[in-house]
Amino acid sequence: GKRKRSNTSVLYDSDESQDSDILVRKVFAKRRCIMDEDDSSDEQPPDKTCPTENVSTSRKQKVFAKLKELARKSATRRSCSSANWEDSNSEAEIEEEPVCHLPLTPTEGSETDSDSMEDFIVKEDEDDEDDNDNNTEHINSENQPRQKQLNTSNSELLSYYIPQLPRCDHYVHFKRIVKAFLINAIDDTFLSSLYDGTRQKKYAQDMCLSLHYLDDRFIQPRLENLIARSRWKDRYKERVDCYPDVRIILKNPKNMSCQACELKRYCKFNVLLSGQLYNSKTLEVDDFMSNDKQVLKVGMVCANRTRVYHNLKHFKYKLYVDCCSVAKVDGVEDEPVKDTVERLFSHLEESGWIQKRYGDLEDCMDDADNFQEEK
Repeated sequence: GKRKRSNTSVLYDSDESQDSDILVRKVFAKRRCIMDEDDSSDEQPPDKTCPTENVSTSRKQKVFAKLKELARKSATRRSCSSANWEDSNSEAEIEEEPVCHLPLTPTEGSETDSDSMEDFIVKEDEDDEDDNDNNTEHINSENQPRQKQLNTSNSELLSYYIPQLPRCDHYVHFKRIVKAFLINAIDDTFLSSLYDGTRQKKYAQDMCLSLHYLDDRFIQPRLENLIARSRWKDRYKERVDCYPDVRIILKNPKNMSCQACELKRYCKFNVLLSGQLYNSKTLEVDDFMSNDKQVLKVGMVCANRTRVYHNLKHFKYKLYVDCCSVAKVDGVEDEPVKDTVERLFSHLEESGWIQKRYGDLEDCMDDADNFQEEK
């Protein structure tokens, strides 16, 4: 914007007295004050100190005072927590530094910062370090039995609050299941008494836990995963669940709707389902329509999925059938049930039969885990 000139701001250019007749020339000055040439010689240079510098100087003084106060507090805290707090050297470290009333130059600022940071650094005594090194082995030796006690107490807490938590190896669970199947092969009410809670002894509860572990941890999650990634219809899944025996036969390909997923495919496999329906827990067989069979035409992907799904779904029942066959061949009628089971179980374990069947279960689970999606 334009600067307004003040009519009152006039500079008189005259060396004579006020009564002289010389014409006075009026000059509009840039300053608002009236100045005479005679007084110009007495004018002093303006003060170069700015208000901003005064503000910054006072601010630095306040910051420096706060730093000094923090240094005093940290030194006091260090002297209280140190083992040699009565040492005179620790007291000598607390010194008051003068307050600087002038603006700090870069060099002065760096020196002040370095001096103030020394108050914040806690120096450990060499004697304390040596004592810590000497006592390390002793502390570790004391902590080992204490750590064992903590681990024992943790396991006891888990067993108390979560009694269904499995705390043994998978193969141990599998051996318990084999022994339970051998007992049920001789006494067909054993499994039902396990599930309804009639038997309360420790061995019976362990067997029931292992059976739940097999169903809930090994088999069922993988079956659900196979179904979730498939396009199977519910009707086809129910048929595969009901029949314990399956045969997959390669036939001539035919362009038709797959009877598993109902999509157009070149179907070249026949799935033959047969066997008797059974209870999934007690493994009791239902004799209704024992000779019923189902033949379904499916594509290659559905045929492979059927094989993997069926082997894992009915593995438990097939294992029970094999245990019944062993008990029927090698069992003795006059021998007590406990002795018969122990003898049969020892023979199966020594011959590697149990280990082989556990390997078959692992293969079924691996096939289910590694099965690919439809493309």
